[in-house]
Amino acid sequence: MNFLITNDDGIRSSGIARLSKALTKYGKVFVVAPDSQRSGASQSITTKNPLALKKVSDFPVPEVEAYEINGTPADCVRLGLAAVVPSKPDFVFSGINFGYNCGGDLMYSGTFGAANEGASKGIPSVALSEGTKDGYKITDKFLDEIFQKVFRTEIKPGQILNINFPTCREEDCKGILEGRIVSRRRMFEDSFEVSSERGAEKTFSVKSVFNSDCEEDSDIKALLNNSISLSLISGNL
Repeated sequence: MNFLITNDDGIRSSGIARLSKALTKYGKVFVVAPDSQRSGASQSITTKNPLALKKVSDFPVPEVEAYEINGTPADCVRLGLAAVVPSKPDFVFSGINFGYNCGGDLMYSGTFGAANEGASKGIPSVALSEGTKDGYKITDKFLDEIFQKVFRTEIKPGQILNINFPTCREEDCKGILEGRIVSRRRMFEDSFEVSSERGAEKTFSVKSVFNSDCEEDSDIKALLNNSISLSLISGNL
């Protein structure tokens, strides 16, 4: 198989290197990722400025062909398909993101936006995200099992498989929960507070407050219960 991998944390993130390494046993891996942090980019694309594509000679997985561009995650998928991958890939993978992408936050996520771009091209697409405290240990432990589920899942044109790994100790992880709905809630609700005032200008800071109120069969609930969440989501074809 051929895989196109991208992310929104940038080409130097550990998540994209770990994902690339894990996928090399299943086929040829091509990486096209932003040259810098692009979290919150959603599915935005660059239309007014040229995109520079640069081969990365020191990518930590030597058997992977890796490139960086000065664009968004969705740009990476578009340019990767046009100028890097020699034929239509079997899958587009986006991640592994540092921090959850679930519930109401999906609309902002560059990780999910890149997967949605792949889905819009008719390619089975997968977004992966992990918790920020020891989450990588659970991710790495379950990646091969996750891949087997991905390869067996019928991902129809326009669908995205969204996967989140919980923040907990390895021994506390309760395994994989498939068929999770996307919560209508957000795990953290935002409010704005005035942090400074200068004349007619006010500066606001975002304050995020944890919210555990969510549906029982949702992605957020799975994560709060120390389970890996799998959601098959219809994109925006």
